[in-house]
Amino acid sequence: MIPALRCRAAGLALLATLACACAHAQDDRCGAGRDLVVQALERVTPSSSDDAFDDALQLLKHAVATCSELGDAWYYRSLVEHRLGHENLAQYSLTKAQMFGSEAMRESLNPFVFATPPGRRGLTASAPQPNPSSPSAQPAASGPVQQKWALVIGISHFSDRAIPALSYTTVDATAFAAALTDPAIGRFPSANVHLLTDSQATTKNIKEELNWIARHAQPSDMVVIYFASHGSPRELDSVGGVNYLVTYDTEIDNVDKPNEDALYATAYPMVDLANAVASRMKALRTAVILDTCYSGGAVTNSSRLMGAGMANVAPSSSMLDRMSQGTGRIVMSAASSNEESLESDQLHHGYFTWYLLQALKNGKGDTPLSQVYAQVAQQVSQQVAADGRKDGEDLGQHPVMSRSSDDADFALGLTPGGGVQAASQKTPPAATPSHPSRSSK
Repeated sequence: MIPALRCRAAGLALLATLACACAHAQDDRCGAGRDLVVQALERVTPSSSDDAFDDALQLLKHAVATCSELGDAWYYRSLVEHRLGHENLAQYSLTKAQMFGSEAMRESLNPFVFATPPGRRGLTASAPQPNPSSPSAQPAASGPVQQKWALVIGISHFSDRAIPALSYTTVDATAFAAALTDPAIGRFPSANVHLLTDSQATTKNIKEELNWIARHAQPSDMVVIYFASHGSPRELDSVGGVNYLVTYDTEIDNVDKPNEDALYATAYPMVDLANAVASRMKALRTAVILDTCYSGGAVTNSSRLMGAGMANVAPSSSMLDRMSQGTGRIVMSAASSNEESLESDQLHHGYFTWYLLQALKNGKGDTPLSQVYAQVAQQVSQQVAADGRKDGEDLGQHPVMSRSSDDADFALGLTPGGGVQAASQKTPPAATPSHPSRSSK
């Protein structure tokens, strides 16, 4: 009996191995299918031409051919078919999405419809200025902000040990959340500022928190989204060239030769954030701040944080423009698209967030974001270049900003005119860090 048992055990082991291999192959196919969906979504916006939607449709068809059970691909295909007037095919695709299950469908996502249509007059009032005749004190349109909401994310350590840790991203996020809730700066209700750091900042949790804001924020409200972590370059995606935000549970397996399929399946596509802002956030004052692409350690360390296969770059200008579509949108990125965002051991922060915090503090939250950006951009570029010269390196970092219109401008410290709404029970506390003194460097 013993040899028979051994044979049976060997057979079961072989079956298990084959099953794992099949499952892995399926995961690879569906990972590639998800990336095709992301590529399709990057091709189109609500104002795109039919030709662009035709291109997106071909990618979605390829996605379901690659992974037939990918419910989101079927759901987005149904939206595109409907947009192109193919009602029978749209219904067929929707039936498939219902059969396989689609998270996008459950959340009623529609990235092809603006939450705030372009051309609408935004609520751009800044806080009262000492000189009411100054240009900055005369917004294009005025109106009190009713409520304020924020999602702040910072990730320094990752579940996949192949992803190098960051030094100050969690510190940056925690300090920014504290500035928002500071009654002398941001004046956000503490219950309305959700802070996700490290293990809390999974792809799933980030999506849930964005949905929390989308459900609560009304047109007269203010929304702020801040994200500090790694960002994957377009070059890493060998097929479609799309950007991903690296979340706590992102998997890459090897930093010098990342597993693209694992990245597609676990990271958060930048286009998903852009679509959430453009098509789900109804607030006519919405700011997105991205400090997502750090270089190796501090400015004094020339090694790359991400290996040869995953060097960081900032989001593309086209992605920033996409995120700012609609009305009342302001998007800031810590660096231009061909640069990395640097950290400083002297400041114990990323350069961009440090100077952003100082500008908000010095202006007591009353400075319009366009002016905050102008100050921060100048200070970051000058300080990074100066510190690089001291260390014998040619370093450059130039923050960028995109706005939905020239009159899209507001101060973060606007005082809510309405009552504070009930907070979610899962709100994590926003800890206030101890800031180092400004370096003379």
